[in-house]
Amino acid sequence: MEAPEKPEEITSYRTQKLAGTVNWGTATVIGVFAGMLYGGSKEAAASVSKDAEVMLKLGSTPDKREQYRLMRDAMEKRFIRVTRGSIVGGVRLGMFTAAFYGLQNLLAETRGVHDVFNVVGAGSATAAAFGLILPGSLQWRARNVMLGSVLGAAVCFPLGWIHLKLVEKANEGNMAAKDPGQRGEAKSGLGAAIDRLEENLNK
Repeated sequence: MEAPEKPEEITSYRTQKLAGTVNWGTATVIGVFAGMLYGGSKEAAASVSKDAEVMLKLGSTPDKREQYRLMRDAMEKRFIRVTRGSIVGGVRLGMFTAAFYGLQNLLAETRGVHDVFNVVGAGSATAAAFGLILPGSLQWRARNVMLGSVLGAAVCFPLGWIHLKLVEKANEGNMAAKDPGQRGEAKSGLGAAIDRLEENLNK
């Protein structure tokens, strides 16, 4: 009886993710939805004064058809304003988040280490780039680039340091909670299930 052949091991060519790095796609999606929520709520709050003007017009208009037309126009304009604010806010914050975390991950992969300098560099470059695309003269844009780079670095340094310290503490807690026999290479649930299935078939 022939011995069962040993299954070939599948080699993974994915690079190991550095501790503390954030998934670029997930962060971008969260940024888009957060920007949409902020932009829509901002336009909705700004529409309160305009709604008050519409209510004054309704009170001074005795015709029912005219009142209905005014209400319909007001609702349509409010819907357009809120929708436009949501789209613009989502695009702006999504682009900023994508650029920031994309540069941060690029610096981490290039340098081979993820530290606070990656966060500072990504924040400074992203803020400078957004300062460059703002409307205005060349001198105004140059001023925005310099100001954005300085403010981006100043804001991102403490935030990045706190983030990395929290990640470090979380990793230490996870390692301390594991048993000594479980500190080896961990297999996923799917990999363990495949191994058990192969053992049952080889019996």
